[in-house]
Amino acid sequence: MHAIRKHWGIKRMHWILDITFREDASRIRKGDSPENMAILRHIAINTLKKYTSVKDSMPGKMQRAALSDGFREEVLNKVLKISTNN
Repeated sequence: MHAIRKHWGIKRMHWILDITFREDASRIRKGDSPENMAILRHIAINTLKKYTSVKDSMPGKMQRAALSDGFREEVLNKVLKISTNN
């Protein structure tokens, strides 16, 4: 059962990358760029997942962060505080 849950967790992550970040449509292909962008996408997903003060979908949180410097700062401050306290 644990292996099955882990498998579907990975599938969910890939679904978020494909739908939210349109990773499959990415034209980034040269050098280390694809791997670097994948790392940045994973950081963004994990950061927004940890931020639970706003009940919104992943695309909703991404849009808020893109449009509002204050929201982006709030997310980063809260997540960094959580990370440094643990």
